Amino acid sequence: MVAFHYHDNQLWCEDVPLAEIATAVGTPVYVYSQAELQQRAAAFVTAESSAFTLACYAVKANNNPAILRLLGEAGLGADVTSGGELFLALHAGIPPHKIIFSGVGKRRDEIEMALENGIRALHVESAMELEAIAAVAAERQQIARIGVRVNPDIHAETHPYMTTGEKWHKFGVAPETAVTLLHTAREHPWLHPVGLAAHIGSQITAVSPFVQSAHFLVHMAEELTSSGIRLEYVDVGGGLGIDYGDPRNPISATTGGLRNQISIEGWVTAVTQPILAAGYGVVMEPGRSIVGPTGCLLTRVTYTKSQGGTQFAIVDAGMSDLIRPTLYDAYHPVVPVMPVADEMATSPYTIVGPICETGDWLAKDRNLPPLQPGDLLAIMQAGAYGYAMASNYNGRLKPAEILVNGHHYAVIRKRQDYTHLLDGCQAPE
Repeated sequence: MVAFHYHDNQLWCEDVPLAEIATAVGTPVYVYSQAELQQRAAAFVTAESSAFTLACYAVKANNNPAILRLLGEAGLGADVTSGGELFLALHAGIPPHKIIFSGVGKRRDEIEMALENGIRALHVESAMELEAIAAVAAERQQIARIGVRVNPDIHAETHPYMTTGEKWHKFGVAPETAVTLLHTAREHPWLHPVGLAAHIGSQITAVSPFVQSAHFLVHMAEELTSSGIRLEYVDVGGGLGIDYGDPRNPISATTGGLRNQISIEGWVTAVTQPILAAGYGVVMEPGRSIVGPTGCLLTRVTYTKSQGGTQFAIVDAGMSDLIRPTLYDAYHPVVPVMPVADEMATSPYTIVGPICETGDWLAKDRNLPPLQPGDLLAIMQAGAYGYAMASNYNGRLKPAEILVNGHHYAVIRKRQDYTHLLDGCQAPE
């Protein structure tokens, strides 16, 4: 099924009209399709069903516990980048042996938490970090399983803020440093080298950079084998993009009702084949490609006005709810929840929020029918890096999150109320 579709002249998610959710729960609100989520998760699990492959969902994309639990039940593990994400993954029931811990700045307490819970591996991104892990492991007299994130210096076409695999980025280490760190780990009594990882970026819509990275990692792993270190797995990272419908970067191929340059199945096959053929296990870190198309952000028009040749629609969602347009100049499709007759003329609107920043915009120059206060708009492809990056800036309350399952929907995160703005606060004595 297509998760979001028009029926009876209104937009539905699965078998629930979105207007019904907006009326019952209020706006702004994130709405996710459980069927779409499970279908996309299953694609990663079944595309290469080898017992030697593991898809570790990138929790940073959307960390709602209900979503994490569904993904865990589908067979996915978790890629975490903080103690908080590790806590959420464990809380959702994801087994520790399916959890990897990435990130450049792991604190001592986070390292201790990872070892205490016996996760699959800590992925090291600097020599000092390896020293810190070794010190904690020695104190605990516990073997720490180590992977090293290598920087393959591969360019990928995406937003500059989303590239992570070139030599000047903060992520990973140079290949020669990775080799040194893995040999150091082999010689340490409380470290055990098990993996080699890379992550070249996010929202990448071509397969060739991923395949190039996979071959790079296999070549490194083979050289390590010849020097006495046989790794358990190679981690190709994630970063497979989705189609946001941006006319500045058109994508023509169609997959499952959602346009995408390469299907999930095609991506998995392409990146895993060279690794499995070399005899290594495979770890993948999908995030956006699983949750992005499963969600939309519902918002209601508050006012309209024309100024300086621009027609504005001021809505009740803003950059505190969805910061991607402000941060990345990102494009999200915007559609009316209750469309009008085809013959009615449209005109360009710039959709802006109520926040005191000129950068508080959600969409520019979108052709929409005449908008009035109270009209509902759906900002599509918002399941990834939407709520996960939300804030309380300007004293704004974070929105609710809704999960639709067939004819039913459930609140999986309540909307904040004003008392939440006082969380953790106290007057000085």
